[in-house]
This record gives sequence, structure tokens and C-alpha cells, in this order.
Amino acid sequence: MSAPTPNTEEGAPLKTTPLHEAHIALGARMVPFAGYDMPVQYTEGVLKEHLWTREHAGIFDVSHMGQARLRGVSPLFAFEEVVPGDFINLKLGRQKYSVLLNRAGGIIDDLMASRPVNSEGTGDDGLFVVVNGACKENDFKVIEGELAGQVAIERLEDRALIALQGPEAAAVFQHYVPEAASLVFMDVRLMTGFGVDLIVSRSGYTGEDGYEISVPGAAADDVWIKLLSDPRVKPIGLGARDSLRLEAGLPLYGHDLDETVSPVEGDLAFAINKNRREQRDFPGAARIAKELAEGPARVRVALRVLEGAPAREGAEIADASGAVIGVVTSGGFSPSLKQAIAMGFVPPAHAALGAKLQVIVRGKPQPAEVVKAPFVPHRYVRKA
Repeated sequence: MSAPTPNTEEGAPLKTTPLHEAHIALGARMVPFAGYDMPVQYTEGVLKEHLWTREHAGIFDVSHMGQARLRGVSPLFAFEEVVPGDFINLKLGRQKYSVLLNRAGGIIDDLMASRPVNSEGTGDDGLFVVVNGACKENDFKVIEGELAGQVAIERLEDRALIALQGPEAAAVFQHYVPEAASLVFMDVRLMTGFGVDLIVSRSGYTGEDGYEISVPGAAADDVWIKLLSDPRVKPIGLGARDSLRLEAGLPLYGHDLDETVSPVEGDLAFAINKNRREQRDFPGAARIAKELAEGPARVRVALRVLEGAPAREGAEIADASGAVIGVVTSGGFSPSLKQAIAMGFVPPAHAALGAKLQVIVRGKPQPAEVVKAPFVPHRYVRKA
């Protein structure tokens, strides 16, 4: 018997992923997220889920994300009209992180776009795009509006997305899909596994090695159950997913990034390729070029909270004298480091590594220090 459709606080029905009943069966605590009923944690809790992923392998349902194919005569050329990355030269079998920009150079969303390749080493000229769940309706509307007549958006609503992350994730997945062993970080390939077609990238948003696996929705339960049957794998909810990405120093859209934040301010200048900086032919190029040349008014930094409680989103950041200079956009307790960490925005003059700052928590100043991100080293598998 199907679980009843949950409602938001306003009474509107929440969407569910193909794995919704699997989460209920595992005893997950479900919460509204990006318009979906999603698991925030399972029976062991966020702390244990976080540490299990760092030590073994965690499996995540990220099917709320927006998956689509962009097709057309020259979709790689067209896509560069809305992002600052070099997609014309994106090779078959590779994936690239980028940002969808508004005309003021602000970030509408961050995304992954790739050119999946099959086992014969061929693929089509389209792009496989994955965007954030809370932003996907607007993202696709913007892309469709800006690139009308150039690309057609084929939304893959019938597919689920599963992430398998952690130091033992590769061994687990390769047991079922041996071909995945050949992938390195940001490779993406069309494969057959579990008896169905897969789109597999060696990537994720935890800082750990692992895979993101696009699978037909009707097969999601089977893939989930088989991967979860391995004793090295445990289910992980949104709570640990957030603490893992924070330790990895990765921004979360709607918190660390929004339409007022430029890629330069957001410490994402790496997503603006050199040739695109020279061409200045993307939305907001004048603002972004000026920030690259002269520096932005604010910049995202990583903070180690030296004493006291974690500084959560919205907490003020002050300089050594107590003058408020910025705001925390993500913050919490790091299970791996056993201390409070945060990210936020401050003027560049206060962003140097080792800068002594304060975070204001419940009206009380607590010492903090600017540190190098990520807080916990990434463990991606790259080419030798």
C-alpha cells in the first residue's frame, strides 16, 4: 500500500521521488525540501551517517535534482550564452561545473553539464545537465527563454538520481558495474548496469570519491536495494549531506549563493575559463571582469570557530574590534573535526588566511579565524 502523499505547511502536496517508500521502510524522518518529501536522517542519526560516509560508503537519494538533455544544432555554442565556462571545447566523456548567470552577473543556480560517452567512445552533440531541485523550474525557463530556437530541453522526469559516496563507494559500485573502474573525477559515461541504462559520473558533493548514477525511475528501487545490501553502504539523509558538503567547503545555492552573488564573490572564479574572460560574451561580463581586475566588494571565506557554539546561517561576522563586517551563510558542527565551522562573506581586507574575526552567536562574540577551504581534504580520484 502506498504511503499517503505528504503536505507542506501551506497544505499543497509535496512531490515524492521514486525512492520515497524505500525511505519510509528504512525509518527515515521525512521533511519538506525543494518541494519534495525527503529524508533528513535515518535511524542512526546525522552524526553517525556523516562519519560512516567519511569512513565507508553512503547512499543518497538526490532524485529531486533536475536532469535534462539540451539538444540542437550547436548546443555547446548556445550554452555559452548563459554560463561563463568553456563548453565549446568540452570533450566527450567529461563533465564541468558551472553557474547559470543573470544579466547582472549574479548566480541563478550552479550546475553540472556533461557530454556522456558510450563504451565505443562516441556520444551525441547534446549536453546532459543536472541542476538544483529548488531551482530547476526557473533554470529551465531561463535556458529555454534565452536560447529559444537554438536548443530544445528534454527534461528527464522519468529518471532518478542516486549518489554513492565515500572511500569504499568505488569498490561497491564496481562490483555491479565493472566498467565504472575506468572513470576518474568528472568523467561521465553511458553504461549498462543492474539490467538498465545508466548515466554515471565520478563526482559528488561530499568531497569524497564516488559516483552519481542517473537511472530509470522504474528501476531505482532495485538499484537502491542492491547497493544497500552491501554491508559497506548505509543510507544517508539531507542532514549529513549538508554537513559533508560544508566540511568540503562547497557552497549551497540559496544559502552561500544567490542572484546577488557573482562567481568572483562566491570564490568560484575557476568556473570562468580564460578564453571566456577574454571574450566577455556571457551575462554580467562587465561586472565580473571588473571584479576580476579590481577585486569584489565581498568574498566567500571559510571560518574556524575557535570557541563556543556553532554559528548558523544569518549570524553576523565582526572584525577584531567588534565592528560588523559580514554574515555567515552556512555553519554548523563538523563531525570529522569535532569543532564548529562556517562559511560567509566579508570584505577582501578581512579575508586573508589567519585573519582573526568574531562570529556573533546569540548576541555574544566568539573568536573565529579565516582558514583555507576545504575544511576536510577532498579525496577525488584524478588522472595520474
